[in-house]
Amino acid sequence: MIENLGKKIPDPIVIFMFLFVFSLFLSWVLGGSTFQTVGKGGEAVEFSIKNMLETDHFRWMFENALLQNWLAFGHGVLGIILVVMLGVGLAENSGLFTAVIKKVGHKINGRFLPLVIVFLGIMSSLAADAGYLVLVPLAGLLYAGLGKNPLIGMAAAFAGVSAGFSANLFPATPADVIIGVNAKLFAESQGVPFTGITGETLNPATMHYFFIFVSTFILAIAGAFVTKKIVSPRLEKVSYQLPEDINFEEFKVTEKEQKGLKAALVGLVAALVAIYFLANGPLDSYINDSGKEVTPYLENVILLISLVFAVTGICFGFATGKFSGLQDVVTAMVKQMNTMGYVIVLTFFSHNFLALISYSGLGTYVTYLGASSLQSLGLHNFPALMLIGFIITTGVINLFVGSLTAKWMLLGPIFVPMLYQVNPNLTPDLVSAAYRVADSSTNIITPMMSYAGVILAFMRKYKPDLTFGEVITMMIPYSFAFLTIWTGLLIAFVSFGFPLGF
Repeated sequence: MIENLGKKIPDPIVIFMFLFVFSLFLSWVLGGSTFQTVGKGGEAVEFSIKNMLETDHFRWMFENALLQNWLAFGHGVLGIILVVMLGVGLAENSGLFTAVIKKVGHKINGRFLPLVIVFLGIMSSLAADAGYLVLVPLAGLLYAGLGKNPLIGMAAAFAGVSAGFSANLFPATPADVIIGVNAKLFAESQGVPFTGITGETLNPATMHYFFIFVSTFILAIAGAFVTKKIVSPRLEKVSYQLPEDINFEEFKVTEKEQKGLKAALVGLVAALVAIYFLANGPLDSYINDSGKEVTPYLENVILLISLVFAVTGICFGFATGKFSGLQDVVTAMVKQMNTMGYVIVLTFFSHNFLALISYSGLGTYVTYLGASSLQSLGLHNFPALMLIGFIITTGVINLFVGSLTAKWMLLGPIFVPMLYQVNPNLTPDLVSAAYRVADSSTNIITPMMSYAGVILAFMRKYKPDLTFGEVITMMIPYSFAFLTIWTGLLIAFVSFGFPLGF
C-alpha cells in the first residue's frame, strides 16, 4: 500500500512548484486580510497579507528570484551546504571512508559483531554511499564467514546506516548543516528567537551535537539488542544460499589502503593541530565594539570540519595513488558537486516558495492558525505530547517522501515557529531534533528510500526470491525500537534540562 501510494506522490520539486502557484492564488484571495499575534513582550502585533498579484509585489518576485530568494536566501544556506559537501566529498571519493569501514569490519570479534556493525552504519552517514554500498554487503560476508545467515548482518548494517542516519560522533555533518541552518532561517523569518531553552544563542551546525553524540551509542546498543534477540533468531530459521562467485577476500583492506590510512592519520593530526592554532590565534574569542563576546572558531566550525575531511581525504588519495596531482583533487570535488544537482534545483524552487510565503505573510498566517488550533485544544500545556505528535507526523510523511531536505523545507517553516508560539519551551533546536529522530527511524521501512532497491538487490544474492515486503518485515523491529528509544532520549534531555548541543 505504501509503495503504491508513494508512486503517486510527485517529486518534491514538483510539489514546491504547485505550492508556489497555490500560494500566489491564496495571497490573491486573502490579500488585505489582517490578524494579530502576541509579541515577545506580550503586546499585540498586527500582520497583513500581501496580494502577490499586485504589480509591486509581483515585480518583487522577479527582481529577487535569483539572488535574494535563492542564492542568498538564509544568508547563503545553499553555499554552506555545498562547502560541506566539498570537504566530505574529497574524503569519500578518495576511498578513505570505504577503507575505514573495511579495516574495522575485519577486526570484529564475533560476539560484538552486531554492535560494531550498527555503530559503523551510524558513523557511515558521513558518506552515505560507503555505508550502503560497502558496509551492507561486507556485513553479509562477515556473517556468511561465520556460518550464519548473511541477511542478519545486512539487516543490522542497513539499520545503522539508514535508521541511525542523524546520529554521529562528528559535529557539523551535512545533516547538521542542512537542518540547523534552515532551522535558523525558519525561526528568524517569523520573529522566533534562535535560542535554546536557557536563552543562549544557538549554533546551527552544533546545536544538536551532545544529543547526536549520545544517540550514537544508545542506538548502536539498541540495534545490537534487536539483532540478537529478535532478528537473528527469526532469520536463523530462514534458508539462504551462498553465491558461487562469493569472495571472502573481496572486502579486505589492500596494502595501498593500509598505506593510505596511515597517511590519513597523519593528515588528521595535522588538521587538528592547524585548527588548534587557528582557534587560539586569528579565530580566537574577542569582545566586539558592542561589548559582546564573539567566538569566530565556533561560528566557522563548518569550514573547520570541512578542512579536516579535505586534508585527510587528500592525504589518503595521494598515498594510495588515487590522486596523482592537484587535477585529480579538483576532479574529485567536481564529481561530488555533480551529485548536488538535485539539491540545487530543489533549493531554487523551495527557497523561492519560502521567500514568497514569508514576504506575503502567508507563512505567519499558517503559523497563527495552527498555533491557535493547538492552544484551543489545550495542548500548549503538554509540550512533550506535541513533540511526540510531531515525530509521529514526520515519521508517517517519511514513508512517502524520502528526501531529508525536501521534508524539512516542507515541515520546518510551519512547525518551528508554530510549536514555539504554542509553547516557548519548544525551541527551534528541540523541534528540529525531533524532526531528525522521525526522519531517520522510518527510512528502513519505506520503498521510497533512495537505496531501497540497492539493498534488496544485495540481499537477493543470498535469497533470490526475497521481496521488499519481507525486507520491511525484517526491518520493522529496528524502526520501532529506534523511534521509541530515540524519542525517549530526546524527552529525557528536555526533562533533565540537558543541552542538546553548543
